[in-house]
Amino acid sequence: MEQALYLKWRPTAFDDMVGQEHITRTLRSALKSGRIRHAYLFSGPRGTGKTTSARLLAKAVNCLHPDPEQRPCNQCEPCIAVNEGRFLDLIEIDAATHTGVDDVRELRDKIAFSPGQGRFKVYIIDEVHRFSGSAFDALLKTLEEPPDHAIFILATTEIDKVPPTIKSRSLQFEFRLLSVGEIADRLELICKEGKLKAERSALEMIARQGRGSMRDSISLLDQIVVDPSEKITVALVQQTLGTAASAAVQALVAALVGGDSSTGLRVIHDAIDAGTDPKHYGQQVIDHLRNVLLAQTGGDQLIEASDEDRAMYTRQGQQISRTALVRAVRAFNEALNNTKTGWQPQLALELALIESVHNVNEVVEAPAAPAFRAAQPAAAAPPPEPAQPEEPPLVRGTPPVIEAAVISTRWNDVLTALLKINPTSPAVMQEFRVHHVDGNTVYLSTDNHVIFDRINPFPDKRKIVERALKAVFGITLHVQVLLVDSTGAVSSESGSDALLNEISAAGGKPRRGSKKTE
Repeated sequence: MEQALYLKWRPTAFDDMVGQEHITRTLRSALKSGRIRHAYLFSGPRGTGKTTSARLLAKAVNCLHPDPEQRPCNQCEPCIAVNEGRFLDLIEIDAATHTGVDDVRELRDKIAFSPGQGRFKVYIIDEVHRFSGSAFDALLKTLEEPPDHAIFILATTEIDKVPPTIKSRSLQFEFRLLSVGEIADRLELICKEGKLKAERSALEMIARQGRGSMRDSISLLDQIVVDPSEKITVALVQQTLGTAASAAVQALVAALVGGDSSTGLRVIHDAIDAGTDPKHYGQQVIDHLRNVLLAQTGGDQLIEASDEDRAMYTRQGQQISRTALVRAVRAFNEALNNTKTGWQPQLALELALIESVHNVNEVVEAPAAPAFRAAQPAAAAPPPEPAQPEEPPLVRGTPPVIEAAVISTRWNDVLTALLKINPTSPAVMQEFRVHHVDGNTVYLSTDNHVIFDRINPFPDKRKIVERALKAVFGITLHVQVLLVDSTGAVSSESGSDALLNEISAAGGKPRRGSKKTE
């Protein structure tokens, strides 16, 4: 059986480590000076080298090479035994499966025995944050009074779950995520040594999908290398990992910046039809929007990309307001969390696009504020401003100012805003659903006759709902309520014949039933 690439290319010396120079430099200095601590705490994201560094340290403290700077030498018996997995004084414990106090007590009973092969017994406890409270208490006693021949190396991806008492008795090192360039360089070395042909741009795409984790990136490379004679290209990576072509991402963001929802929806549909994974597509769009935001706020020198791409990010940043851009990043970030479920996984992306385009158009249509206000004499009173209407007039028979799907998606937010205005309203409005939007009027429907009668005759109650809608979407909307039957058809009790005819013309289902007699 062929060994996995991430195991085959696991660093065997400190010089092979990538991107954690601040840690390897400190550990090598400690080896050189002989100042070895009895407990270390390695924290950081997965796949960044915590366990690998722990094994290197365990190998180095038992290495027999006379020059401390050459440890581990990978030539003496202890080094070879560690590399082959038969060094008895290196004990690796998975805290995820050994969480109880009895497991730690058993460890304490065995730790008193002297090393059998090397100078130190090294205990590597992976995912130490999974220990129970009593197990941490038992471990604390061992860390307070450790034998001279024992070294503990604790590794965790969730440092905040490790008790302060454990942290204070350990020397802490924080591992960081690796850059795209660092990972791509390592992947390029692996391909060169493994006689694999690969395009640099393809390796960079793999590195981006690895999200800063070297192990995940190497595993993705291993997934792509099915035929060693086949060249690793951008197209092959896209096909294997389900990522979208950069053109599809750029086209979607261009449509968003231009306020063109129809083009953006077609881009999403074409990308999904081509086999792109919606989650990966969403991640790529967020990365692109983030780069636009960085170019707009801090300058394109913060972006790790080609000069051509930097110019594109800068140009797009000049075409969209910061408010709309931030809202777009948040909308797609929320959509990314909603792509895991549902029979239409791309729906979350479509809704995020529609909401983002609405925000873009809303900002564009808003009157621009003056760059500065001319100084006025201190004694001069400002001229009276003309009275503004509190709300726009009722407009029907025109395209909706906001899509019904957008309101439906954020209906829970509307109910939350409603709770702040009137604590008793949400209980009633939970029975309503968005039926359709006609111009600036939102039609809410329910099949509950009692609930309908509690809202329909009272304009003041509908005004409260309108206030909640404005609080969520930032625009003034009128509210009408409809009574529907089990099929969704509008009942004639919903209003006058003229109103029902307008609803039918706007796309509502035909009315049924007769008007209730008084």
